[in-house]
Amino acid sequence: MDSRIGVSVEAGVAEVRLHRPDKMNALDVPMFHALAAAAQALGMRADVRCVVLSGEGRGFCAGIDLAALANSPELKNLMPRTHGEANLFQSIAWGWRCLPVPVIAAVQGVAFGAGCQLMLGADIRIASPAADISLMEMRWGMVPDVAGFALLRGLVRDDVARDIVFTGRRIPGTEAAELGLVTRLAEDPRAAALEAARAIASSSPDAIRAAKRMLNLPPSTSNADILLAESVEQTALLASANHREALAAHAEKRSAQFRDIEL
Repeated sequence: MDSRIGVSVEAGVAEVRLHRPDKMNALDVPMFHALAAAAQALGMRADVRCVVLSGEGRGFCAGIDLAALANSPELKNLMPRTHGEANLFQSIAWGWRCLPVPVIAAVQGVAFGAGCQLMLGADIRIASPAADISLMEMRWGMVPDVAGFALLRGLVRDDVARDIVFTGRRIPGTEAAELGLVTRLAEDPRAAALEAARAIASSSPDAIRAAKRMLNLPPSTSNADILLAESVEQTALLASANHREALAAHAEKRSAQFRDIEL
């Protein structure tokens, strides 16, 4: 793994941390490759139940390091689908949405351009009130192309998405929460994200993955197909050994709680 990206796993929680604080974690080519590789590697690990994305220093991610990518051969042809449905650049955001487990982004300071889209790839986004968020590609004569349109769709109202994209304006964390661009606010987003990740990781790993599959169903999925998918997932969970063990443990915990109440 590139030194600009740190990956650690503890008690089912993986933390992927951007480590280029002198550049506000701006993304160069090695970081794109490292983030794509991290998503792929973590997606194959059965011991990972939740992932936290964070940035070292004062900012989450200032976007693409344009100077570092200026002569990149990857920029010369964006059409090849090198990472499933996505190209390399799209994969650093879309890859987290496709991961089989939940992903939480902890956003402090800036989340500009590709950094904002990296944030959008997470299932849950926790930001500081003073966070500074923007899809500013229009300012440079470009469109958000790190899966931004696919990730914004259904996340915020259509007119809000158009405002964010067309104006490229900078949005403080407080407004981002009101718009639905981030999930909730915290003074220490990383601590809040890790706390939430540990709570998620305490649940059944099979149920976590089943819930992510359900929540990743396309918006166009019919109600009938959603109801059928619920039944398919639940049938598999009820038949699994993990479920039986979790149910037994839950029953014992509930019995202990009732005994305490009686006392």
